[in-house]
Amino acid sequence: MANPTSKQPLHEVADAVLEIEQAMRSAQFWHDKVPAPAAMASRTPFCADTLVFSEWLQFVFLPRMRVLIENNQPLPSASAIAPLAEEALEICPGRDLLLDRLRRFDQLIADQH
Repeated sequence: MANPTSKQPLHEVADAVLEIEQAMRSAQFWHDKVPAPAAMASRTPFCADTLVFSEWLQFVFLPRMRVLIENNQPLPSASAIAPLAEEALEICPGRDLLLDRLRRFDQLIADQH
């Protein structure tokens, strides 16, 4: 069994997920229209063939993380979302804040192991 003191409290990860959403909204990366279920069910990593990266964050990543947190399920063993976001997200006001939030999430996940 893992040493519980070596893991970040789940509430820190939950806070990070909320901060990502808030940063997406403030940077206008938040989408009003939900993509078709088939688009979100793509087997391509990050649904890159059917969604733009910010749609994947909003409609796939954030809901998945919330389910894991709410059900006290294991978190991913690794996360490298920030580097992908740096490549995928257009430069606009608020982008740097979102990238900082994604880096924090990545670090929290890294600290789990």
